[in-house]
Amino acid sequence: MVHGMDLRRLRYFVAVAEELHFGRAAARLHMSQPPLSQRIRELENELGCQLFQRSAQGVRLTEAGSVLLGEAKELLDAAERARERVRETGRRRTIVVGTVAGAGLEFGPRAAAAFRRTHPDAQVRLCEADISDPTAGLRSGRVDVALTRLPFDTAGLAVRLLETEPLVAAVPADDPVARRPHLRVGDLLGRPWIRLPEDADAAWRRYWLGEADSGEAVERSAGTGSGPVVRTVSECLHAVVWQGAVGILPAGATHRHRTEGIAFVPLTDYPPSRVVLAWPSEVPDPAVLAFVEAVGARPVPDTDGAPGTAYDLFNRPPDLLNIP
Repeated sequence: MVHGMDLRRLRYFVAVAEELHFGRAAARLHMSQPPLSQRIRELENELGCQLFQRSAQGVRLTEAGSVLLGEAKELLDAAERARERVRETGRRRTIVVGTVAGAGLEFGPRAAAAFRRTHPDAQVRLCEADISDPTAGLRSGRVDVALTRLPFDTAGLAVRLLETEPLVAAVPADDPVARRPHLRVGDLLGRPWIRLPEDADAAWRRYWLGEADSGEAVERSAGTGSGPVVRTVSECLHAVVWQGAVGILPAGATHRHRTEGIAFVPLTDYPPSRVVLAWPSEVPDPAVLAFVEAVGARPVPDTDGAPGTAYDLFNRPPDLLNIP
């Protein structure tokens, strides 16, 4: 469907689809908003359908827009891989690191710098995936190593723990529970919950739906009701503001995604998010293994799904990452 399109227009479309805001997308693309809006209209005219619903409340993807988003990302990734294969004729290795849900965002630059000290001819490129794929493109071969979060099916993958991160409940600011100093998952029953697509990893979906302890999964699902299905953090935030939905997010969202109309309240009775590195285990790539060692990761304990240690991510000592 998208093979005859201008890649530049597709990049513009993906930026708007991920930001759900023309102004922020224009800033991300280092261009002004009017030309960006014009390019999107040209793409819609070319396809003969509307890709975005525009209103005074903001921008949302149409059904056609959601389909194009997945197709466009695959095509842009393929184009980038083709460019990199050409560049690699010069024998300069590129490690593609997939990221999801802001995992390890704050120490990525330090890890890359440590890796370059031992591999000066190598490059590191980050590739952000939407939150419906906990492997961040690792299963599909789009990336070499994933900087992501447990739990998900790790069959065929090697996994190492970086840190654990506390969680917060994202709730509408006018919800009575928004004024509490902390919450339990049970305090959110009876509200629509943000949901991931049905085809997402089962353990991953349960965790973000507040069902990590599967013994209460049926009871909680029955109490939460149907909520909006999302694929990006931006869509999560819009679901809270526009649809009164609630959900669980990493504590870093309090700083990275501060949004008017949303309160982030610490959760006290739920396993923290475990930030990990993952890579294919069958045929280890020496460059990937070197990158893992540069990050300073440690093996994940065998008790998958057990609560980890909730470090204070915003005041932790600089030597926690063990990067020389």
